[in-house]
Formats: sequence, structure tokens, C-alpha cells
Amino acid sequence: MQPRRIARELTLLSISQLPTDPTKLQNQNIQDLLLSSVRTLAEEARDTLERAVSELKQGNKRLLASELTAQNVRAAHEEVTKAILLTQKAINHVGTSLEIPEFVQLADDRQVRAYALELIGVLARERERADLLLGECIEGWQVERLTRIDRNILRLAVAEIVLLKSVPYRVAIDEAVELAKKYSDETGARFINGVLRRVVKHLQLEQTPRA
Repeated sequence: MQPRRIARELTLLSISQLPTDPTKLQNQNIQDLLLSSVRTLAEEARDTLERAVSELKQGNKRLLASELTAQNVRAAHEEVTKAILLTQKAINHVGTSLEIPEFVQLADDRQVRAYALELIGVLARERERADLLLGECIEGWQVERLTRIDRNILRLAVAEIVLLKSVPYRVAIDEAVELAKKYSDETGARFINGVLRRVVKHLQLEQTPRA
């Protein structure tokens, strides 16, 4: 994997665990980023499993109801199916946490660390600006109401497109969508793709000279 792609993943997974003070950020090493990433994935897996257990309990309650109507059986089936999907997602998070140290070692860890800390630093300093831009481009929703993963993927892409201007916007969008497919879901990936395309359109309109 390319160092920048690895850096994006480490940034996404570690940003909520790291200090926001820029001076403290510079003291972080690759092991700190790895540990923070694994902790985030462990938390995501635990939360997802808790939701799966809740769905299973609800489905079981419906099946044990005194009157097993077709509606109850159908609802129970949907809840059990959702629980299975959530469990699969949690297992994927655990599997990814085991893979992270390996794919970091396959890259130049100095490049990975440098770009990850650059992304984390700019997000720590400019998060309000990024959220303001996203808020203008998310239709009928609020940035803070998004899931943590989707929100941070959007912030990460905005950092690359607007704040750092380090990659072409098409590359940033494609990378964000791939992160969403891996750490969110297909619905999240489509949502993120749409929002980021509106961000780019918004920026292009701002740059268009007025007659």
C-alpha cells in the first residue's frame, strides 16, 4: 500500500484518541498511531456487537410473544438479519485491527508518520472550518449527527482538498469512498461521495468570477 493511503487510514482511526495540542502531536510516533487505531477499532467492534445483541434480544422477544402473528415473525426475522450483519461488521473491525501493524511495516513508516501527523494537525487546527464547509454541503442533515466514522472520513477528505490542497479532488473523493466501504458501509460510501462532490462544486462556484 502507498504511504499516503496508510496514513489516511491511521489518521481516520487514531484522530479521536490523540491529543489536539499541536506540540504534543509532534511527539507521537508510529507506535502511538497504531495503538490509537487499534483502540478505535476495538471500540467500534464493541459498540457494534452491543447493537447486534440488542437486535437479537428484540427479535427473541417478538418470537416469544404470546401471539405469533405474521407481522411479528417478519419483524423478528429482520432484526435477526440485522444482528448478523452487525456481527459481521464487528468481526471485520477486529480483523482489520490485526492487519494494521503488518501493512504499516510494508511501507516507509517515516512517510506514513509525516503525512498522518500533517493530516491530524490540520484537522486539530481547522476542524471548525471543515465542519462549516461540510454543513453548507450536507442537505437536510447536520455534521455532528453523522456517525463518527462518516464524519471523520468527510473531514479527512476536506483536509486534503481544501486545507492542504495536497491531492487532486478526484483522488481525495475516491480515497474517501474506499475508506467508507471498508469502515462504514455502502450507504455511507454513497452519502460521502455525494457530499464531497457538492463540496467541490461549492468551491468551484466560489472561485467563479462574478460578472
